Amino acid sequence: MRAILKFSLILWLTLLQASAILAADVSGKVKGPDGAPFMGAFVVAENTKNKVTVSVLSGKDGRFHIGKLPAGTYSFRIRAVGYQSQPENGKVLSTDAKESLDFALQTATVRWTELTGYQGRTLLPKGKGQDVLFQNCFICHDFQTRMASTVRDADGWRDRVDYMRKAMSFVLGQRFTDEKEDDVVSYLTATFGPDSTKPKSPAELPGYKDTVRQFNEQAMNIVYVEYDVTYPKGLPWSAAPDKDGNLWIPYYGRGNAVGRLNPNSAELTIYPLPFDETAGIHSVIPAPDGTVWFTEFATNRIAHLDPATKGITEYQDSGDVPGGVRPGKHTIRVDRLGNLWTTGSPFTVFDVESKKFTHFMDAPSTYGVTMDHTGNMWFAADGRNKGAVGFVDAGTGKVSQWPTPDKEPLQRIDIDSDGKVWFTGRTRRTVGQFDPATMTFKEFALPGPSPSPYPLAIDRNHYAWYNSSDQDTVGRIDPNTGQVMEYPYPHSEARMREFFLDSQGRIWYASPTNNRVGYFYLADAASN
Repeated sequence: MRAILKFSLILWLTLLQASAILAADVSGKVKGPDGAPFMGAFVVAENTKNKVTVSVLSGKDGRFHIGKLPAGTYSFRIRAVGYQSQPENGKVLSTDAKESLDFALQTATVRWTELTGYQGRTLLPKGKGQDVLFQNCFICHDFQTRMASTVRDADGWRDRVDYMRKAMSFVLGQRFTDEKEDDVVSYLTATFGPDSTKPKSPAELPGYKDTVRQFNEQAMNIVYVEYDVTYPKGLPWSAAPDKDGNLWIPYYGRGNAVGRLNPNSAELTIYPLPFDETAGIHSVIPAPDGTVWFTEFATNRIAHLDPATKGITEYQDSGDVPGGVRPGKHTIRVDRLGNLWTTGSPFTVFDVESKKFTHFMDAPSTYGVTMDHTGNMWFAADGRNKGAVGFVDAGTGKVSQWPTPDKEPLQRIDIDSDGKVWFTGRTRRTVGQFDPATMTFKEFALPGPSPSPYPLAIDRNHYAWYNSSDQDTVGRIDPNTGQVMEYPYPHSEARMREFFLDSQGRIWYASPTNNRVGYFYLADAASN
C-alpha cells in the first residue's frame, strides 16, 4: 500500500505529460452570496493522510479545476477573506475519478488573522511601543499568527516577549531594552489583550476597504502545492532541493535543526543539533557529494551534515569584524570547487581542504549570494545606505562592487542566462537589474501600495519571480516588456525568504509562520 501511495505522489508532483497520467480530476464552480459566479476564491484540496495541499483559484466565471490528484481521501475547503462555505470532507478519489464540486459562499466576519502585513500596519491601533514591535519583531514574522490568533493579558505577553528576547538575543541584543519591552508589552496588551481597543473585525474600520487589493482574471491562473513541515522548535526558513529531489529545510530561531522533506512520500526527517543554545540556523545548501552545509547565524559557525551517518561537524569562525558589526553567518552557497561562501558580516569563504575561513573586509555586510557561469561569487550588500551588488573574482580574489542608485539595503540576488544580475530588498519598491557589461542599472516598478520584494528567482523562461512580503503576493516580471503580474497567496503572512529552482524548473519556497514548504506553477504552462 505504501508503494502504491508513493507511486501516485510521484505522478502528481512531476506534472508531466498529463495524457499519460491516470489521476483524479476535480472541477466545479464557486458562487457568491448573491448566486453570481465568484472570482478569486481559493479552493484547497488536502490529502487527509499526508496533509499535502493543492490550492487553486476560481476564475471570472466562478469555475475552478484541480487536476492530477493522486488517489486518496481528500477534504475540500474555501479560503476567501470575508466569506465562508461548507467544506467537503471525506471525498475518496480513485486514480481516474472525475469529481464535480460546487461551493456557495456566505458572508463572514473578516478576521485580523486574514490581513496582509500592509493592512495590519495601516489598520492596527497606533500606540507607544508599536514602532519597536514593527522594527524588531516583524523582521522575522508579522502579527497574524503570533498575536492576532490569541488573547493574552499583560503577564502572558511579557512571558512571550521575555522568551523572544532570550531566544533571539543575537539579533535583538542591546537595542531591545527593558524600557522598550515595557512599551511593547503595553501595546500588545492594549491591542491583543482581553480588553483590546481594536474592533473585533478590521472591516468595521472606515479605511478597511481602501486596503483591499483586486486582482485581474489572469492572476487566477496560479497553483500552489504545499507540505506541512511543522517542527515545534523553529520556523522553516527555506527549501533547497538536492540532486535526488529532496528538500532541505533550515529551522530558524530556536529550531536548532535541519529537515529533509521527501516530496514523493511527504516524509519529514529531522537532524537536530546536539545542544540547546540558540544556533539561528538560517540557510542550508546541499553539496554535490550528497552532504549538506548550513549556517548558524547566532554562533558565527558553519556546519556540515552527513545524512548517511547523521553526524554534524561545526566550524567556528573568528569574531574579527571592523566597525563594531556583530559577526555572523547568513546565506550559504557552494562554489564549483566545493568551497563554501557565506554572507553576513563579513562576506566569507571556507576552504573545505584547509578548513580555514577567508574574510573579504571590502564587503563587511552582505545578504544574498550566487555564482555566475565563470565561478565568480556575487553578493548583495545590505549595509545601511550602502546597498550594492558586487562579486569576488574567482581567479584573483579581488572584490568589485557597484552601489545601487538609491543605496537601499539589498537582500536576494540572482543571475539570468544573459549574465544580468537581479536583486531585491524589502524596503525597495522595485526589483533591480544590473548589467555587468555596461555597468548600468535598471529598475522594475512593482504594483500595490506597499511593494516589499524579498525572495528572488529567474525561471527557465527568463521571468523574474519574487514575493512581496507586506502584500502576501507572488509576482512575475517579464524582462522584455517590463510587465509585472502579481498573484495572491492562499495564506496570510507568507514571509517567504528564498526561492530555489529544482531540476524540473519548479520554484520552491518556505512560508515560515505557516509551517509550509511548497512550489507554485501556472496552470496553462503546466498543460503545454
